[in-house]
Amino acid sequence: MEENFRDSIGTITDDGKRAWIYPKKPSGNFYKYRKYVSYALLLFLFASPFIKIRGHQFLLFNVVDRRFNIFGFPFWPQDFHLVVISMIIGVIFIALFTVAYGRIFCGWICPQTIFMEMVFRRIEYWIDGDRGAQQRLKKSPWNRKKIWKRSLKLTLFFIISFLIANVFLAYLIGSDKLIRYVIDGPMAHLGTMVPLLIFTGVFYFVFAWFREQVCIIACPYGRLQGVLLDDKSIVVAYDHKRGEGESGRKKFRKNEDREVLGHGDCIDCFQCVNVCPTGIDIRNGTQLECVNCTACIDECDHIMESIQKPKGLIRYASEEEINKKTKFKFTPRMKGYTAVLAILTGILIGMLFLRNELEANILRLPGQLYERKENNMISNVYTYKLVNKTTKDVQDVSFKLLSHKGQIKLVSMDRFVVPAEELAEGTLFIEINASALTGDKDKLKIGVYSGEKLIETTVTQFLAPRSYN
Repeated sequence: MEENFRDSIGTITDDGKRAWIYPKKPSGNFYKYRKYVSYALLLFLFASPFIKIRGHQFLLFNVVDRRFNIFGFPFWPQDFHLVVISMIIGVIFIALFTVAYGRIFCGWICPQTIFMEMVFRRIEYWIDGDRGAQQRLKKSPWNRKKIWKRSLKLTLFFIISFLIANVFLAYLIGSDKLIRYVIDGPMAHLGTMVPLLIFTGVFYFVFAWFREQVCIIACPYGRLQGVLLDDKSIVVAYDHKRGEGESGRKKFRKNEDREVLGHGDCIDCFQCVNVCPTGIDIRNGTQLECVNCTACIDECDHIMESIQKPKGLIRYASEEEINKKTKFKFTPRMKGYTAVLAILTGILIGMLFLRNELEANILRLPGQLYERKENNMISNVYTYKLVNKTTKDVQDVSFKLLSHKGQIKLVSMDRFVVPAEELAEGTLFIEINASALTGDKDKLKIGVYSGEKLIETTVTQFLAPRSYN
């Protein structure tokens, strides 16, 4: 097999220009299953910002206000370590699946592939027709029919891009705020409308023109694939031993005994190439551009059926399976990824269950020393911040010293309310008799109460004169 195909990208011509891809409309069992998966994921994507669990948006990534909801669990800046662990788990999960099953994420789950192949490309097939019709339309002069088709297609592309941009905005600012903006009208929120149109333009550019170049050029996952894959990974693979035989490929001729002539089952029909959305020839082996979409599997199976040959010339398989006829094995590397994934998932679940719904931080006011008072009392001034992570107000909040005998005095009030999903902050004084202190920096344990119920504890330091050690 010649390796010169690896010297250039299949979507770039020899003179450096864009080679536009006109893939044949796929069909077959894998394509049918991909449609089921894609439409389920599209439903999930469009519905998630509008689903509420215990009053929390199911998925929210509000970077500006630093508020995140993941599967209905609210995460605040104080929970950033949980977000980091979640992201690491996601990366390891994708790495594990890549090691075991190749680039299956790209072909079945990636939003870029789903939108391109199951939304925009299907609209294109509906308006422009299949591969041959699209090529003829491209070469035809600009008449009324061509102008109508181009205008209709690009208008629908823009409308869908605008819809996608709105859904992504719902993930960023919240669905309630988005609905309110829509009701108020675009002129009332120009500061949001301008970024929305920019994102619409980006999505339109990607799906109307850039297309498969995102997977080939822009996406780093294609490069990561080359590092993670080995000859034991399950990928969309061409069985070169069966397809080439001893004498190589040969066009199909009726009533010809190909086995006697030494030719393989591949009849060089190029249908696997014509149906590929990235324009590669899968018969050249695993390539950077392959997104494991399975379109070539369905097309090859159809050809094999028509010439009465067994299916599976192109199939999900590892290089080791094709060369040595061995079955899939769970390699030590896969076991290592699985172990790390299980450990991190366990840690995350444990942290989620141990996480308090109200988080308290009490810190000494910077630059302030202690104050001596009557009756041998030492006073320190603190700032407090209480984060309510629930959808209900926390009523009748107060503080009590748990580790020492002393008093906590709030500035301007004795008890207060922490509003739902809000931050309450203020100033307080802690007074302790010097005889109860053991050093110049005692560690205090403070309880946060809602009425008589202890809902959180926190720790801070108390500064005292060294002479009272």
